[in-house]
Amino acid sequence: MPDSRRNSSGLLTAIDLFAGAGGFSLAAQLSGIEVRAAVEIDPYACSTYRNNLVDAATGFPKLIEGDINLISWADVLEAAQLARGECSLLLGGPPCQGFSAHRINNAGVGDPRNELLVRYFDCVKSIQPWAFLVENVAGLLWTRHAAYLSRFYALAAQSGYKVFKPVLLNSRDFGIPQNRKRVFILGFRSDIKAEPAWPPQPTHFSPRSVEVTEQRKPAWRTAATVFGRAIKPKDPNRMHMNHSPALIEVFRSTPLNGGSRCDSQRTLECHRVHDGHKDVYGRIDPARPGPTMTTACINPSKGRFVHPTENHGLSARHAARFQTFPDFFIFEGGLMAAGRQIGNAVPVEQGQYMLSVLRDAIVTFLNQHSAQANQPLSAKARHAKATNGGTPPRKPRE
Repeated sequence: MPDSRRNSSGLLTAIDLFAGAGGFSLAAQLSGIEVRAAVEIDPYACSTYRNNLVDAATGFPKLIEGDINLISWADVLEAAQLARGECSLLLGGPPCQGFSAHRINNAGVGDPRNELLVRYFDCVKSIQPWAFLVENVAGLLWTRHAAYLSRFYALAAQSGYKVFKPVLLNSRDFGIPQNRKRVFILGFRSDIKAEPAWPPQPTHFSPRSVEVTEQRKPAWRTAATVFGRAIKPKDPNRMHMNHSPALIEVFRSTPLNGGSRCDSQRTLECHRVHDGHKDVYGRIDPARPGPTMTTACINPSKGRFVHPTENHGLSARHAARFQTFPDFFIFEGGLMAAGRQIGNAVPVEQGQYMLSVLRDAIVTFLNQHSAQANQPLSAKARHAKATNGGTPPRKPRE
């Protein structure tokens, strides 16, 4: 059974795997959870994480740079200054490219990156957190990837974890100004009887919905919230791609505020024989939630990533705003590296909301457990304890 004292600061604790630039970690910090350690392999993402999230005075979160396939979980626990079974929450978003909807036919099947989902659970078994939360792309739920998901759930059951069904959530329903669908998998150790409101209930709705028109609940936030503020002149993430004069002319001929490539004066040969990918080279519509920020979100050839009114692609700062990173959060490594970090991140404010739901459920459970532990024993319970007939809290499985 977990120690209801938590830690010296009174906060729940977390370890963040596949931490990237730190979207999940920042969300945890904002929700009042103390991130003790993070693991990431990408050097630019590590630089971003370190400069934005590691406290110079305490050194927390301890950033462990390296391949998750080679890392010792004992070393992770030691860095976090936690014993096995003491971590409140394990966060993680294993690389999603192998499960991505952009992979055609069966291209993602057998991708070695998919094995990282199972490697993630090796960590769960070793660290024995009270709960874990996994994020991945919607393609994880496709039939072609069923074997990975089944294997993950089997490992969870064998290790004493109750895992909720995977839920597909759209970020726009949680106040994020983009249309972004991702899968979340939540699990609790069997001795943690927390009862979270899961899946979390939406907070924002279609502007035409009853929730908005009659119940006066918030409507989806639009891309206008991203572009409505000027970027500071000295912001290192204000950069965008440098385009050729010919491409700038294409953008100039594309209608403002949501125009598509088919509206411009340019039709490539591949566009004549292929009817898909209609969003490429399109302008973002500020009246709607923006498109999904992918790892190529700064490249107009990869989606609807052209500025609504200016003749260039998204800046890294605009992309970061779509992910609700604060403007003081600086991404390192240049434009392409920044785009990858931003596209791989969990939207900060969505993560904060979800983790707050889990935090409240765990704290409620801990308080109830503490109150029960302090209650006087009944005569029957005293007899059971005296005769060694009571059932001790289980230890984390080896």
